[in-house]
Amino acid sequence: MTSMNFIGLDIHKKTISYCVKDAAGEVLAEGTISSTRQSLDDWMRTLRGPWTVAMEATMFTGWIYDYLLPHAAAVKVAHPLMLRAIAAAKKKNDRIDASKIADCLRCNFLPECYMASTEIRERRRTLRYRKLLVRQNVQLRNKVSQMLIATTADDLPRDHCADRQDRRRPGALAARDPLLSDRVQRLMTIPAVGPITALTWVLEVDDVARFGSVKQAISYCGLCGAERSSADMVKRMPISKQRNKHLQSVLVEAAKLGPRLSPDLALVYEAEKQKGNANRATLAVARKLVAYLLAVDRSGREFVVAGERREAA
Repeated sequence: MTSMNFIGLDIHKKTISYCVKDAAGEVLAEGTISSTRQSLDDWMRTLRGPWTVAMEATMFTGWIYDYLLPHAAAVKVAHPLMLRAIAAAKKKNDRIDASKIADCLRCNFLPECYMASTEIRERRRTLRYRKLLVRQNVQLRNKVSQMLIATTADDLPRDHCADRQDRRRPGALAARDPLLSDRVQRLMTIPAVGPITALTWVLEVDDVARFGSVKQAISYCGLCGAERSSADMVKRMPISKQRNKHLQSVLVEAAKLGPRLSPDLALVYEAEKQKGNANRATLAVARKLVAYLLAVDRSGREFVVAGERREAA
């Protein structure tokens, strides 16, 4: 029976360093190839027997992951920060990094991160690009408006109709997409969840089964701080930078509207605001929205207010 070979890849924009090891850790091959599909094809023809490959998550990982997936026994992507903690060393170069990744894969120490399907990642890329364009458009409008006010004392006229059409467009696109339409429509039954929030949740989360609890989902969305405890002292840290920034921003914006649209969310906001911090109250509402989104997504049913649910029962 042919044994499995384990391959570590250190990926860069122009080059890919690789290291192939057997189950005992002996190096079978190592080197560098160009970051092109033709080079990957030529390299894969040199591999013997079944092989599993791992790579670190970078901005270039996606297309390589998709390209290798049909040919490998398994393709795994490692979490960069966790991998750095496991494989830290004084001496660091591409060859050593590829070898370390191969060892982590071989010994089952690889801190694997979630990879969404190709279809979801393509739509996610489009939504993130739209968000970038909207942000740059707003910044440019504000800058031009500021210059006009300083020079002519006239504000920049706004095309409100165009703004509204721009906001409706993502929802219209999702309604026509069979992969997204039903799921997005269900999530939009939650108070304060519009097409952008629902779309961002669907495309950034993908499979809700990846979260074992609401706390894990809240942590992924960046709506809680780290906790440091020593002896009897417990200290709450600021919100962690390790989060999905796209989900965090849309959920915080939705949470600002939530108390106006839902009595339940208003109660959550007021209860937290009584402690004296409006920003923490907004975060509490955002965490409640995550619980709603997770529940609706898991159940496959539309959102129902608690009182109406009791009457129906």
